[in-house]
Amino acid sequence: MQSELKNYISGKWTASSNGKTLVHRNPANLEEITGIWPASTREDASKAIEAAQKAFPMWSGLTVYKRAEYIKKAISAIVREREKIAGVITLENGKTYPESLAEVDSAIREMDYQVNEGLRMFGQIAPSATEGVFAYSKRFPLGVVSIISPWNFPFNVPGRKVTPALIAGNTCVLKPSSLTPQTGLKFVEAFIEAGLPEGVLNFVTGAGSTVGEELITNPAIKAISFTGSTGVGRGIHEKAAKILAKTQLEMGGKNPAVVLADADLVQAAKAVVTATFACAGQWCTSTSRLIVVKEAAEKMKELILAEVQKYVVGNGMNPASTMGTVCGTEQVKNILNYIEIGKREGATLAFGGERLQGSEYENGCFIQPTVFTNVTPDMTIAREEIFGPVLSVIEVENFDEAVKIANDVPFGLASSIFTTNLNKAMTFMEKADVGLAHVNIMTAHKEPQLSFGGVKESGFGLPEAGSTGIEFFTRHKTVYIKY
Repeated sequence: MQSELKNYISGKWTASSNGKTLVHRNPANLEEITGIWPASTREDASKAIEAAQKAFPMWSGLTVYKRAEYIKKAISAIVREREKIAGVITLENGKTYPESLAEVDSAIREMDYQVNEGLRMFGQIAPSATEGVFAYSKRFPLGVVSIISPWNFPFNVPGRKVTPALIAGNTCVLKPSSLTPQTGLKFVEAFIEAGLPEGVLNFVTGAGSTVGEELITNPAIKAISFTGSTGVGRGIHEKAAKILAKTQLEMGGKNPAVVLADADLVQAAKAVVTATFACAGQWCTSTSRLIVVKEAAEKMKELILAEVQKYVVGNGMNPASTMGTVCGTEQVKNILNYIEIGKREGATLAFGGERLQGSEYENGCFIQPTVFTNVTPDMTIAREEIFGPVLSVIEVENFDEAVKIANDVPFGLASSIFTTNLNKAMTFMEKADVGLAHVNIMTAHKEPQLSFGGVKESGFGLPEAGSTGIEFFTRHKTVYIKY
């Protein structure tokens, strides 16, 4: 059993003010307690906000180059601790160790890019219509910002949010998911090792109804960056409006992969299966719908099922495992419920669909990779986010119908089309109602130099990453000088 862990507020380790705790268990073995964490109160979150407020004048007063020095030292610490951090991610989240390593490496790239984006935090010089006037704009930090991070990418997402916030001169309060608090702690420890001044980055664990509520309603908060479900994101935006805080919401998805008859079907099948079952289908950008024209449908189903059968589900620390657990008992219940709904509504369960049993699995949250065929666009499993290892195969007559069905859901995060027809590829890029569109690449592909975010019920506000990552955490001031 791990010892009881604490919050990090104003450079000090502190327990929750009410003495209550949360127990975290390894999703691969629910008998293993991985940590006991503060079930913090709104008072604890308020103290973290006060600490960030106190630190803001000093931190924002540093040059961006000095702020960059601290963050670069934190990145170096992450590089040194890469394997240990990956082990913690697998312990808490359940994904395979190679997937956890890939997450840490992605965080390093994201953070490095945002540091350099901060060094390019240019204003704008514009000609004035008035003689003898020099006109320009300059960007400034907002103040104290809330970072509410998810359990599916518990290290990469804080890196993508906290780094641009800090390099821009803001101070932060980070609330990790209660399913992955130790991963959030490992992130903060890198900044502690870097010597980050007290109060600049604070860390508070606890429930959304207590800690989260304070982080979205306290008048001192100037911006909230959140990744999670659409329902929670809507609630955050409503409450943030009352304190005039900016919101950046990265929410759900129901991401389609469209496959046309002229595609390289072998390559398409591999990309679809990877994007569906990597991290047990718990990426925001995971493929959940395969929309395939009928003339290619039988071959695609054959290829998909052949790829799925290669998966070895098991403990993420076992090198033989190619798919780990889902992230907890609530996730198991939710995913199995959707599988039952799919069967009731008439979809054909072509593979999987069960919680794995037996000595290796009995204490864990293991679900088989699951494929449904004969899915129609109006079925629940074709419209609602399942957030698990479930693929729905939908057959269509032609390209136009594929585009219509791809867009006909409330979400708009990511999509892919697999084709060798340039006209149809470019048409799909124009018509896909999403924030990320791909041709012959899986739905989950992204790079740090470009923005990441969705439309419709998948995202709101300026997207993360790229140039908009730091833009969200700044305000503009325009200056006119008569000389």
